[in-house]
Amino acid sequence: MTITIYHNPACGTSRNVLALIRNSGEDPCIIEYLKTPPSRAELVSLIARMGVPVRSVLREKGTPFHELGLDNPALSDDALIDAMMAHPILINRPIVVTPLGAALCRPSETVLDILPNPQRGAFVKEDGEKIVDESGKRII
Repeated sequence: MTITIYHNPACGTSRNVLALIRNSGEDPCIIEYLKTPPSRAELVSLIARMGVPVRSVLREKGTPFHELGLDNPALSDDALIDAMMAHPILINRPIVVTPLGAALCRPSETVLDILPNPQRGAFVKEDGEKIVDESGKRII
């Protein structure tokens, strides 16, 4: 089975999602998208698979979002994708693709909805929030 995570190791949410994937017994394909950004076609395909508006994949915090005027509602999807291609930090993360679908996994427990295998034990996020109990059941 192939699970892919578009990952930023500096992001706590991304690290939590990766750990949840591994807690299900999977060893995912990890794409550090800041080092190896998706092509334009891949990004467009990911957004389509997630079934979300392009704007919902834009990250504001810690990015040039405001400096580039990306809060302008008149900007087209193509213009937003152009910005993400020029500045991959604008791509919100983590994005996970599994045989059950693709999702922007914010909050991190969102990944549980698309993981094919159950959790193999308890899971606690880096901030101490319990997400999965000892029997592998989602707490939230």
